Amino acid sequence: MAWRNLGSLCSFWNFRSVFQSRTTEIELGTHTIKSHGAALAKNHMHDWLILLLLAVIEVILFIIQPFHRFVGKDMMTDLRYPMKGNTVPVWAVPMYAVLLPIAVFVLFYARRKDVYDLHHSTLGLLFAVLITGVVTDAIKNAVGRPRPDFFWRCFPDGKDVYDKWGGVLCHGEDSDIKEGHKSFPSGHASWSFAGLGFLSLYLCGKIKAFDRKGHVAKLCIVFLPLLAASLVGISRVDDYWHHWQDVFAGGLLGLVVAAFCYRQFFPSPFNDEGWGPYAYFKALEETRSNTHAASPVNALSVQVMGAQNVNERRGQNGDPFAAVSADRYTSIRLDEIVSGEK
Repeated sequence: MAWRNLGSLCSFWNFRSVFQSRTTEIELGTHTIKSHGAALAKNHMHDWLILLLLAVIEVILFIIQPFHRFVGKDMMTDLRYPMKGNTVPVWAVPMYAVLLPIAVFVLFYARRKDVYDLHHSTLGLLFAVLITGVVTDAIKNAVGRPRPDFFWRCFPDGKDVYDKWGGVLCHGEDSDIKEGHKSFPSGHASWSFAGLGFLSLYLCGKIKAFDRKGHVAKLCIVFLPLLAASLVGISRVDDYWHHWQDVFAGGLLGLVVAAFCYRQFFPSPFNDEGWGPYAYFKALEETRSNTHAASPVNALSVQVMGAQNVNERRGQNGDPFAAVSADRYTSIRLDEIVSGEK
């Protein structure tokens, strides 16, 4: 009799676990742009305003003149590399560092219908690239390091002129000279590693790259955006727009900022819940707490009906003592379950 009652209790908990898992699957598509988008954007209104402020600061930093560091004649040995165009043009950087990750976010939203994931991934990405851009340009203007092709920016005709202290007297285009003092750190590298680094972390969580199942193919997907960012950084050295130290510092800066911004909205990719944003699990917990009072009662009613049917059959078979004992045992266990739910 005890084993039968224990089995019935186990069936109750199995029923409850199945019910909760089905609830999770159903709730996965309930937080859409139409139902929760406006409220979510309003809740993060200050974050979007800060993004706008960062964009304004970025424009100002791009316009102002950088520090014109002293450049002497003996320093020109490392600054005589030829002027070349950009292998990766400036306009292409926001395309692959911002729009491409957002396109990936939209694809995941189309599959999962989770507005929290779409909103927070987009917000985190924009914070990553704009914070990186502001920090990068602020350091560029403060340091004023000359680019490897500075000689030809300063003296486009090849005739170098110096003052009495040995400093350069540039007679090139003002825009070329201005850009010539913005070598450290690399903006291409920092933006690339900020945007594509964020995308790499996002994919790492979504495909559960660290689920301890040993699927190395997942790591290839995770490393692909980082490889693209690395190739962009290498192109900056090949084009003689940056020294290798500029690229290394810019890539490190972008990757660190991306990691901080990602963790602001998402758990670590090593976490079992790393596939979703914090806000989704918080909303899911609130939904469960609202239905928590009704769901256990429904499940307990099923358990009580099953116990009553068993007791009736035992009474019909001429075992009244077993039926009374089972009723008493069932009553005690139900009281314990209800008290535990509370």
